[in-house]
Amino acid sequence: MTTASKITLARVVMIPAYMVLMYLSGGQAGLWMYLALAVFIIASLTDFVDGYIARHYNQVSDFGKFMDPLADKLLTIAAMCCFCEWGKFPAWALMIVLTREFAVSGLRMVAGPKGKVIAAGKSGKFKTASTMVGLCVLMAFPGNVVVDWVVIALIVITTVYSGVEYFVQNWNVLWD
Repeated sequence: MTTASKITLARVVMIPAYMVLMYLSGGQAGLWMYLALAVFIIASLTDFVDGYIARHYNQVSDFGKFMDPLADKLLTIAAMCCFCEWGKFPAWALMIVLTREFAVSGLRMVAGPKGKVIAAGKSGKFKTASTMVGLCVLMAFPGNVVVDWVVIALIVITTVYSGVEYFVQNWNVLWD
């Protein structure tokens, strides 16, 4: 197993620890929330580190291509689910995120057997980064309604934009 893949797996392992800390926080500012934030930041940074190592040291693997985006989705959706449960992230916004993720994954599944690879685009990478930063802001400033809605708007807009872009650029995959 490559170093990049080990880092990706470390991110997956951090998700349960993050969830425990979030639940201990109860959605309130304090030690548990800030520990959850620290774990989330470290986990988010591993996304950039494993990608850099994979590309720079020629460690790109099928396992990494599968697991890296899955780990990102699991981490960010775990955070959104916690905030949704506490009424700080609307279910409709979470549903938009989930719909985009399933739709893009489905598009990739259709493209695969046709020998087409749909790589992550710049807007998808920007969506992931802005979502991770936005969720960090929600954890850093829990209970600030203005911050909550700015972050929610950022997540929804980048999610919709990147999802639409994937389909516009790869629409032909569905009809070939």
